[in-house]
Amino acid sequence: MRPARALIDLQALRHNYQLARELSGARALAVIKADAYGHGAVRCAQALEAEADGFAVACIEEALELRAAGIKAPVLLLEGFFEADELALIVEHDFWFVVHSLWQLEAIEQARVAKPLTVWLKLDSGMHRVGLHPKDYAAAYQRLQASGKVAKIVLMSHFARADELECPRSAEQVAVFEAARQGLGAEVSLRNSPAVLGWPTVPSDWVRPGIMLYGATPFEEANAQAARLQPVMTLESKVICVRELPAGEPVGYGARFVTQRPSRIGVVALGYADGYPRHAPTGTPVLVAGQRSQLLGRVSMDMLCVDLTDVPQAGLGSTVELWGKNILASDVAQAAQSIPYQIFCNLRRVPLIYSGS
Repeated sequence: MRPARALIDLQALRHNYQLARELSGARALAVIKADAYGHGAVRCAQALEAEADGFAVACIEEALELRAAGIKAPVLLLEGFFEADELALIVEHDFWFVVHSLWQLEAIEQARVAKPLTVWLKLDSGMHRVGLHPKDYAAAYQRLQASGKVAKIVLMSHFARADELECPRSAEQVAVFEAARQGLGAEVSLRNSPAVLGWPTVPSDWVRPGIMLYGATPFEEANAQAARLQPVMTLESKVICVRELPAGEPVGYGARFVTQRPSRIGVVALGYADGYPRHAPTGTPVLVAGQRSQLLGRVSMDMLCVDLTDVPQAGLGSTVELWGKNILASDVAQAAQSIPYQIFCNLRRVPLIYSGS
């Protein structure tokens, strides 16, 4: 059996959720959209359900998967509904949902619902992706209240640059949000992972930890609170071939790496078809047989090469950690000019092996 696999530490997942609660002093929706950022949404939800205040997913398909698996906790649809007829499923399965556009508000007003809805009303406070314009926000809140179809409204927005701790944009967005919600007596939700870790004074009755749940920092620079996170996923495989090469020999497609000295090259059963970033360059860190080493040459679809020259204990069958508790996913992502969000979500073809449940 091919040795590539992703080890998922569910105890680390719980630790990171508890840290989000501790740092925020608020209720926390665990964001498990995109199959829990590649970690397996159902298993992650099962591991957290006993203590989580609820979950957040992108769309109703992801939410229905959780209900089918027996998850009974609240589930928020972060993109709301895409068609008005989804409201029947939302009511049937007791989903919470975001309203970010006036057409969604109109659909609620026109719908017949069997029981009151829980709506998270989203303001565009400056990211300019989705969300109601500030001039429409208070009126939308009043229309939801007047519809008689809503049991609870949570006021929310989303930061565009919270991962840049010296940037004034987040404070500007908070000011826009505070002005728009004047006179509206409802709970609020502003803080995502970087805001939980780096913006302690931002008001939030609810927080929405995403990438931090999985133990990766959202910041490019060191952050004391992010350093407390525990990596959840360890992506690993094994050396399946060892090449002994003299100086001056090219390795891999395009001869992107040429040996500068007599070298031992380990071929590892993992590549970009598994989700490892194809553009990770020579020098990207790996851990081979417990010792730090580096990637060599271009990543192939099913294989990649690592340097064994200074790792004498390594050879055929040696375990290689591509990212995890020793090689941080954020370091691999930075080397590949990517982000940990993307490399986690790109994971595929690799079996997920769970522990700590």
